Amino acid sequence: MRTDIEFLSEGRKLRGWLYRPSTELTSIPAIVMAHGLTCVKEQYLDRYAEVFVRAGFGVVLYDHANFGASEGSPRQEVDPVLQRRGYRDAISFAQTVPWIDAARIGIWGTSYSGGHVLEIAALDRRVKCVVSQVPTVSGYQSALRRTRADHVPALLARFAADRAARFLGEAPATIPAVSDDPAVGCAMGGRDAYDFFMGTKSFAPTWRNEMTLRSAEMARENEPGIHIARISLTPLLMIVAENDMLTATDLCLEAFQRALPPKRLVTVPGGHFEPYVRHFEKTSGAARDWFLEHLGRE
Repeated sequence: MRTDIEFLSEGRKLRGWLYRPSTELTSIPAIVMAHGLTCVKEQYLDRYAEVFVRAGFGVVLYDHANFGASEGSPRQEVDPVLQRRGYRDAISFAQTVPWIDAARIGIWGTSYSGGHVLEIAALDRRVKCVVSQVPTVSGYQSALRRTRADHVPALLARFAADRAARFLGEAPATIPAVSDDPAVGCAMGGRDAYDFFMGTKSFAPTWRNEMTLRSAEMARENEPGIHIARISLTPLLMIVAENDMLTATDLCLEAFQRALPPKRLVTVPGGHFEPYVRHFEKTSGAARDWFLEHLGRE
């Protein structure tokens, strides 16, 4: 059963769905989930939630602030600190649901939110199990891969100009999330990114091909991987794509090596977007089994 929910986080109403499995039990483990960079919850996360609920878990799935059904402005602004606070407030919300076992809550994140859950699991001991799929590990190292060195001064100048304009009350500058033109600067370059997002428009109508420029500036400052050794003794599953150009494979593997047990690594062939469709059965099954192992059944 799926019902609409909303809860407050940093003065904004975050909206999403609460899934309850078909059971009369009143002490059920639960999973908190949210989407990646510029995404909304309808972009395949509902499919993951359905796998988890069939396995007996409750699920809290919501849109980050400034995106989809949730409140917040500027719209389309990706603030990693705000998003991590949203996750922690979603955990607090889950603990108020009468039939959820407050002592058995796991978190799942993917891409940008895959990085968020690494930091949250390290800092918030209410989290009893974590799954991080194709995570952003280091904003700075990722930026070095995505932006040519000779283009960096111009990019930093754009950040400064946007900051000055916003200080004077002007609207924030924006960039496309994806583009099919290699000459156009966007948040996520590459034909695979463009095809993925364009392929979701029919079932994710609130998604917009836009992100504030400030989001890119904050992304360069986002370093969730520095916390990874502190996750233990919380069980960590990391799912990594073997040819990931957005959240680089080598950065993910290096971070996994720094994590302490209990941990498990699952790899899938292909690039960043392959886990959601082509390898959905493997990635959703691995996450389900990890939660079953460490949170137990209903």
